[in-house]
Amino acid sequence: MELLYRTEGLLGELIGFPTVSADGNLDLIGWASNYLKGLGAVCDVSLDESGTKANLFASFGPEGDGGLVLSGHSDVVPVADQEWSSDPFVMEDREGRLYGRGACDMKGFIACVLAIAPQIAQWPLKRPVHIVLTYDEEVGCFGARALVEELRARELRPATAILGEPTMMRVIDGHKGCFEYTTRITGCAGHGSTPDHGVNAAVCATRYAGRLMELEQDLRRRAPVDSPFTPPWTTLNIGRIQSGHAHNVIPDHAEIDWEMRPVQQSDADHVLTEIDRYAATLLPGMRAVHPEATITREVIGEVAGLHPVPHNAIAEIVSELTGANGADVVAFGTEAGLFQSLGMDCVVCGPGSIEQAHKPDEYVSRDQLAACLEMLKGLERHLT
Repeated sequence: MELLYRTEGLLGELIGFPTVSADGNLDLIGWASNYLKGLGAVCDVSLDESGTKANLFASFGPEGDGGLVLSGHSDVVPVADQEWSSDPFVMEDREGRLYGRGACDMKGFIACVLAIAPQIAQWPLKRPVHIVLTYDEEVGCFGARALVEELRARELRPATAILGEPTMMRVIDGHKGCFEYTTRITGCAGHGSTPDHGVNAAVCATRYAGRLMELEQDLRRRAPVDSPFTPPWTTLNIGRIQSGHAHNVIPDHAEIDWEMRPVQQSDADHVLTEIDRYAATLLPGMRAVHPEATITREVIGEVAGLHPVPHNAIAEIVSELTGANGADVVAFGTEAGLFQSLGMDCVVCGPGSIEQAHKPDEYVSRDQLAACLEMLKGLERHLT
């Protein structure tokens, strides 16, 4: 029970840091780094370009390759316009549920890892254990992408990773990728009574969106026969189209926010090639009226999927420790695919339910934290 009490105290500390992605995470990273340094960890804090956000890479045990990563993202989604029944950045205990922004997504897992860290520091480790806290997972996994590139540059290759996203302690070894884009169209304004004298960005956006929906049908036909996902094909969604000011004004600007969640990289390549080709066919007609007309596609985030593999060492270990009968896949994305790109075996397993994530009165149950702690304690015999 002492370990669980320590976990709850640490979770309260973590929730108290309002690490909304837009606002930065330096206070939390500084606090966690000092805590782990006090236990003997070697801590590397790396800032982003703005200097307001950072990753923490803390290591116990011998140096070198072949270690285990315990990873969680430190940022949370906003609470603005949500109706909370209590202060979202003050943890509240109600009948075995611990409430607060980030309680399950994913400060509950981080609290468990920090609580077990004093024990990890005493284990006679044969290979390193790395505790990783990243920034900006919620807005594009930018922190994990930067960290993976740093590890690649350092030629440091941990062997395995556990990412503690909320899965109700289910063992997850696969999820789709998440690629997000904003397409901006610049036309030429004019009066609605003379449409040939302008370039209607809204009309161009409608045609562009129509082509995306045609490609969405292509993706259904391209679904792999053995796809483990639901639905089995790469999905494509248009989330926002914005253009125009009034009924009688030709709009000179339009934006389309869209995403796809690929089950295979070839699907993403197909969509991007075809939509960029289609945009190129629209431009000559636009520029015949207005030479400065443009269609640009901005990459908001391209988060790799986690692909199930036949022999996943860490999935097998975590399945044994949790009593799971094999691994499963989920619809939501994580940073795991980025770590997998380094050649690591990865698994997603953590306390709490994704159904609580991002909602008002987010919580994690005490029972889920206890189950996570049992799993983490069981890693000792595999690492020593």
